[in-house]
Amino acid sequence: MNLPALPADARLPRHHLVRVAAPAWAALMASRDDPANEPLLQGWAQRGWPLIVRRRLPGERGDASWLPLGLPLPPSAGKRRLALQVQARHIASVSALPQLCEVVTSAPRAWHPALRQLLAVGDRFGVQTRVFGSLAWQWLTGLDYLSRGSDIDLTWTLPASECIEEFLAAVADIDGAAPMRVDGELLRSDGVGVNWRELHARSAEVMLKTASDPLLCSRSQFLEPVA
Repeated sequence: MNLPALPADARLPRHHLVRVAAPAWAALMASRDDPANEPLLQGWAQRGWPLIVRRRLPGERGDASWLPLGLPLPPSAGKRRLALQVQARHIASVSALPQLCEVVTSAPRAWHPALRQLLAVGDRFGVQTRVFGSLAWQWLTGLDYLSRGSDIDLTWTLPASECIEEFLAAVADIDGAAPMRVDGELLRSDGVGVNWRELHARSAEVMLKTASDPLLCSRSQFLEPVA
């Protein structure tokens, strides 16, 4: 059985960072009532701060010229999460999430030993380890996103198939001793992800995180090479 096909309009996989052209951002802010009283948002694009590609929600524009984007605000602004759509022609640049090695200095010092262990595991298994969530946004903007109860959110590229179980066990060992919860997804080359805990639990079925609705498939299907 083949995996369900991803929507044809999913131009960018989830977790990509996009920067919106400043004039388009100003027009977008002027057209909405909800962010009007949040000073941080008014100069967001002018500062070069990004938004993140998210999955498309029911009822949103479905054609490929509109990108579904998310913007989480820091605790000082109420930790609101804005769901926006921006025309693709107004995107100034696209980039990947920051690598874990880039953001360590933005993390609490108590996290550093666990982060170094996660970096070593990534190197050992030849996977890319990237960061989203509060730590990424703190590094990207310089704003205070992290709080006492913050997790670290990571994405990993898939290790070699014969190393999957060993990799997941190594991450679980770090998570068990770390001062913060280690969350995140393993991502296939097509951008589809599955939570690492589901894979480590060897669930027969796993939840695929895609550019549209979440989908169930077998664990073995997710781990098959993408053609």
